[in-house]
Amino acid sequence: MQRRRFVLAAITALAAPAVVRAQETLKSAKASYRLVTLGRDLEQPWGLAFLPDGRMLITERPGRLRVFANGRLERMPLSGVPKVHARSQAGLLDVCLHPGFAQNRVLYLSYITDGPGGPVTTAARAELGDGGLRNVTPIFEALPRRPGNLNLGSRIIFQRAGFLDGTCGCRFQMQQGQELPDLAGKIVRLRDDGSVPPDNPFVGKAGARPEIFTWGNRNPQGLALHPETGKIWEVEHGPKGGDELNILKAGANYGWPLVTAGVNYDGSKITDNRSLPGMEDALRTWVPSISPCGLCFYTADKFPGWKGSLFTGALSNYALFRIELDGERYKSEERLLDGRLPYIRDVRQGPDGLLYLVTQSDDGGLFRLEPA
Repeated sequence: MQRRRFVLAAITALAAPAVVRAQETLKSAKASYRLVTLGRDLEQPWGLAFLPDGRMLITERPGRLRVFANGRLERMPLSGVPKVHARSQAGLLDVCLHPGFAQNRVLYLSYITDGPGGPVTTAARAELGDGGLRNVTPIFEALPRRPGNLNLGSRIIFQRAGFLDGTCGCRFQMQQGQELPDLAGKIVRLRDDGSVPPDNPFVGKAGARPEIFTWGNRNPQGLALHPETGKIWEVEHGPKGGDELNILKAGANYGWPLVTAGVNYDGSKITDNRSLPGMEDALRTWVPSISPCGLCFYTADKFPGWKGSLFTGALSNYALFRIELDGERYKSEERLLDGRLPYIRDVRQGPDGLLYLVTQSDDGGLFRLEPA
């Protein structure tokens, strides 16, 4: 995405209006649905998570963690959120619950902090108390720090084994994706306290950061756990063209910038290579770019025809993409909500079996798709 797409004006967050159900029935290849507006007054929302008690947590990039409960956005944000560096694509980004949240109340945030040398992607562990966070502890930084507020990642997700995966963008320093002493352009795997699992692929290897799980990733903007295999699927932004859908494999190199179908924003060539030995090929490559963002598998019964589909927001297309798969192979895709919403930054399946979206815009919104 070009810089100008991410320079968004701020607005004051207020209580959400009443739920608004669109009267129009929308059609996809395998379902009819309606777009439900739950709220239109979030300030650049980025990520969301569902609490066991039915409430929803929503991050706002300027640095607030909001609660949606009982059909409305609570007026006051949660206290205790760490200070963030909020510029361009930088700020408070993703939120993820610990697998044992119901017992330990632990959650994780990904965000950008500033310091000597420049901003860096950071992850912190915290406990959710009444009205705010407590015992907030930073557990990871995507070092080294460097100037710039673009291509930062950052999504976080738990694997079934209980490890936390986090994405680190290449920071517009493309060669760093191939540099193992540098965490830019990587996806990392950590224990829930931020320590390094002893079986990580680069543990004990000289000149490599032990946190690295995969490398050669440009700007990963979506992670999802496959409901059957437990493998993590990922979408990432290419440059101008070359967005990718991948399945993460421990120690795998996904090629950036030695392999890409994209070009520089000025149209100049990056490489002629579309594949190289020892590097993973993408399951799906988008040219021109769709700028995929957020990712989830649909596993519920509310939309039987969508079951097994993969959903991602498409920033450049102002759409939601539904991707059909044949096992671990890409099969086809269709655009939903084409032109009806601004940047769909995240998409998640709710406990009720419906799909929830947040849109990063001046009047950022929370939306739901319901059967029609």
